[in-house]
Amino acid sequence: MIRVMTIDDYEEVYALWKKIKGFGIRSIDDSRDGVERFLKRNPTTSVVAEEDGRIVGSILCGHDGRRGCLYHVCVDEQYRRRGIGKDMVVHAMKALKDEHINKVSLIAFTKNDIGNAFWNTIGWTERLDLNYYDFTLNEENITAFNEQ
Repeated sequence: MIRVMTIDDYEEVYALWKKIKGFGIRSIDDSRDGVERFLKRNPTTSVVAEEDGRIVGSILCGHDGRRGCLYHVCVDEQYRRRGIGKDMVVHAMKALKDEHINKVSLIAFTKNDIGNAFWNTIGWTERLDLNYYDFTLNEENITAFNEQ
């Protein structure tokens, strides 16, 4: 079952993130307060997948009024290759479309072979016509990568 994510899901979603090899978790943005702030700004677009009475997938999804963005798309390794990831993406994109958002983007680390294969398989297009830039406003917002 795919449904809208709420802050009540945070502990279980965070535990899932911690299990995903290569997953990057930011110290501030991915804290309970950071996710709560994100969900308040985007109350209808983030999703979780539930099976067997537990959360097995999640997507943080939001928009700025013009473009949607998917963050932290993941499915528990034991539940992959069942269409859960694609179902979550479709659910999130429908929520964005309902809010009159016409384009969606995401960022996948180049070393994330499984994720990149997934995006290519479900019809997303890798952009080769632009460069992606970051500017860090808060040096305390450190990304730690799961090594599992």
